[in-house]
Amino acid sequence: MRVDQRNAGASVTSISGTYIVDRWMAFDSVGSKFTAQQNAGSVTPPVGFTNYLGATSTSAYSITATDQFNFQQRIEGFNVSDLAWGTANAKTITVSFWVYSSLTGTFGGSILGASTRSYPFDYTISSSNTWTYITKTIPGDTSGTWVTNNGVGLRIYFSLGTGSTYSAASGSWLTGSYQSTTGATSVVGTNGATFYITGVQLEVGSVATPYERQIYSDQLAQCQRYYFKVTPKNTGYFLSGFNNSTTVLRGTIYFPVSMRTEPTAIETTGTATDYSVQHSGSTSTNLSAVPSSFIASLTSSRLSVSVASGLTQGQGATLQANNDTAYLAWSAEL
Repeated sequence: MRVDQRNAGASVTSISGTYIVDRWMAFDSVGSKFTAQQNAGSVTPPVGFTNYLGATSTSAYSITATDQFNFQQRIEGFNVSDLAWGTANAKTITVSFWVYSSLTGTFGGSILGASTRSYPFDYTISSSNTWTYITKTIPGDTSGTWVTNNGVGLRIYFSLGTGSTYSAASGSWLTGSYQSTTGATSVVGTNGATFYITGVQLEVGSVATPYERQIYSDQLAQCQRYYFKVTPKNTGYFLSGFNNSTTVLRGTIYFPVSMRTEPTAIETTGTATDYSVQHSGSTSTNLSAVPSSFIASLTSSRLSVSVASGLTQGQGATLQANNDTAYLAWSAEL
């Protein structure tokens, strides 16, 4: 939960499939029922951890049959191909994590593959507002078709409230898309309820081992395979390039790691005047439209940016940030 390229620890209120910290998505089938953020509530994490992912309910919402509220991670098929799921050699896994809630009772989660095979699991929080260590051992699935390429290999869900359509009995592999266990505690059912989680680890075998520590730069690089954000700060440069015409600058940004797939769009602040072209020495001209990705590969994105006039064709120029909030980002999420 250390890497948060998108939000930098800020609270997210518009959930609907939004990544809160890198690789961890929050989902709500009905909007504005909970907020989520890195280190929500300023609770001290368990020993050995500095960050966690948190949710806070904003109402006392009554779950309907098709409702889905959860934290989830989608894991690339390349990273789980060794599990050999869908074959007679399917390996057992163990999921371990630390969890903290203002509520007590039985909570639910699930392992899901390609929306056709599910293993709902439950776990118990006996003491409110206390970090509890949970381990769940799950037998490998010998049935179904499991993705082993750069698509979604499996998903892990932690329910914040799930309707009967997506809930089932815990403890066995089922055909269908089940995200929680029947009767599990609904976090969104209690106004102001909190749910925090950290140290999630999924590993081969039937025994949970200590959380595998990685240096921050390695974790960041792993996250940048799926999302990469450039924030040069006020008057900093995104890239250098050349003036293709009197109104267009073109240049290339190289990704720090190869992305999972070719990004199809560029993410911006949505405001053209957050960006400018510095040209002809020290002259800066605001863009007339937000930057666009002219073409992108797994390793780079060629940008095309426009101003109303003033560039000299063939000369060099730079794309500049006009404030500390200006950024460019590319997503290759699952």
